[in-house]
Amino acid sequence: MIVDSHCHFHLLERPESADAALAEARAAGVDAFLNVAVAVEERDRLTAFSERHNDVYTSVGVHPCGSGEDPDAPALAAMADHPRVVAIGETGLDYGDGPGDYTWQQDRFRRHIEAARLSGRPIIVHSRQAPADTVAILRESGAETVGGVIHCFVEDEATARGLLDLGFYLSLSGILTFRRAESLRTTARALPMDRLLVETDCPYLAPVPHRGQENRPAWVHSVIECLAELKGLSPAAVADQTAENFFACFTRAAR
Repeated sequence: MIVDSHCHFHLLERPESADAALAEARAAGVDAFLNVAVAVEERDRLTAFSERHNDVYTSVGVHPCGSGEDPDAPALAAMADHPRVVAIGETGLDYGDGPGDYTWQQDRFRRHIEAARLSGRPIIVHSRQAPADTVAILRESGAETVGGVIHCFVEDEATARGLLDLGFYLSLSGILTFRRAESLRTTARALPMDRLLVETDCPYLAPVPHRGQENRPAWVHSVIECLAELKGLSPAAVADQTAENFFACFTRAAR
């Protein structure tokens, strides 16, 4: 079984691309997908897509850099009250603009963790150039009680161990295949298979050999094949284990 644990069908360049990309991925043998929200204004659109496609799950949340509606924790939790919503997020920290005051992102992150607690759903965490603060906020907010995944994980082994100690899963994206990502591949070799997921982050971060193109959920195969080579396992074994991990993390996602 193959699961793309983090994609954005609704962010493909053309709206009609979503159904085509889903059909393409199914034809390539991908069995399930988590279509992740980046704004709460998308909630009805994403849940409707999941209602039409029973292999597509979704989430509710506001991206760390999002500028739209920014509800409090009870309102976020209420928005998650839908059978196709299996997670809160994506949330987290993004310090990609360099030094500055990110207090507002940190406050938003804490609200999402509280919404995860109120809704009984795990969190999907975006962490860019903010590993220490990500771990610190997860720890001080008691995020181990809700669990979740660090999507598009790119940090070192020490950071990984801190996140694993909190019970989080780590999701590897097409970055794993990039020529300059040897440090990430070194870290991936050391990580336990029972705590890893795979993702595309479609339409972003297309893996080798598709770099520079709009990413597609079908291309999660490239991430699986790279991880299999690093681990000395078959792609089928990696696919099956990461699928098992997905359903262990997102317990409201029915197989």
